[in-house]
Formats: sequence, C-alpha cells, structure tokens
Amino acid sequence: MADTAIRHSPLGHAADRFAAATRASGGDLRLAELPFLVQVNVRLDPKGPAADAVELALGLRLPLEPNTVVHAGDRSALWLGPDEWLVVGPPGSSADLAHRIRDAAGEGHAAVTDVSAQRTTVLVTGRRARDLLAHGCPLDLHPRPFGPGRCAQTTLARAQVVLVPRGEPRAGFWLLVRSSFAGYLADWLLDAASEYV
Repeated sequence: MADTAIRHSPLGHAADRFAAATRASGGDLRLAELPFLVQVNVRLDPKGPAADAVELALGLRLPLEPNTVVHAGDRSALWLGPDEWLVVGPPGSSADLAHRIRDAAGEGHAAVTDVSAQRTTVLVTGRRARDLLAHGCPLDLHPRPFGPGRCAQTTLARAQVVLVPRGEPRAGFWLLVRSSFAGYLADWLLDAASEYV
C-alpha cells in the first residue's frame, strides 16, 4: 500500500486568523506562516577546507561575524556560533541541500543535520512589525543596530526564536520558531497585534 501521509505545517490552523489580523490592520501588519522552509544545521571549522568547499557548493559564503546573515538567491546562511550555521532554503529542497553540503564537506570534520521539521517560520511585515515584536523581544530592533544582514537567537514572549530582519524595513522579519512553540507564539502575536487592528 502506498504511503498516504499528508504533511501539515505547525501553523496551518492559524492561517485564517493571521489573514484576518492582516486585513484588520489596514496594511500596518502582515502575519503569515512560511511553511516547510528547508533548514540545515552545519557545524564545521570555518578556517578548514570543508568550509571553502561548502561555500562553493552552495554559492553562498558562510558569515563569520557573529549574528549576521548572508543571502544568495533563494538561500540564506545564518551565523549561530563560531562554528555553526543554519542554511535556509526553499521548500522541497531538503534532501538536495543536505546532500550537497555533506558531499562538499567530504571527509572533513563536519556535522550536517536537516532540522527542517524542528522549526517553522513566521513572517511579520508592515509598518508596525517592529512595534509588535518590541512588545515581547528584549533586543533593540531599530534598523541601525538590527537591520538587514543581521540575525539573532533571542526570545519573543519567552519563546526561543531566531529573528532575521528581511531587507529594507518594510520587508519585515522572519521568526524561526520551534514547532512545539509555534502555536503559543501565534496566539501571542495575534493578541499583541490587537493593539494595531
């Protein structure tokens, strides 16, 4: 018998509520899940030959400055630690991306783990995006210290997230949140957004 498993996003149930809050805000906010983005955790020596090979295979350099992100096409590499990155790609490219990184690393000391099922991504955009996130995030979200090219592992409403500003200020933010906390975070975002609708 064929496998008939259906994949469900952690926040599929919140799509209608996100859409309603977006409409009610009059364009000041947009909340949406970006389901099934591929997320591959990479650990390796940034000065070793495996790092150079992985960068070449991805067409993307691994950022070496703390709390930075590099984008190239539909992929991003987020700095998580001195020897750790999260490579984010489009839905459906999980096996290809992880294999490409493993093959490039070759025999070098590297750990490559597909963590796509561990997290989902929430997009928060609009004129009030920073104000909304400031309600529950301890970081200074002003574009000067935390603008494009930055990322941070932080908390939002006590939930651990990876926060990534997306391009110019109106492009908003990605919130990468563990699937087990996604429902809680969606409820918090919708409650906090009620101030702007």
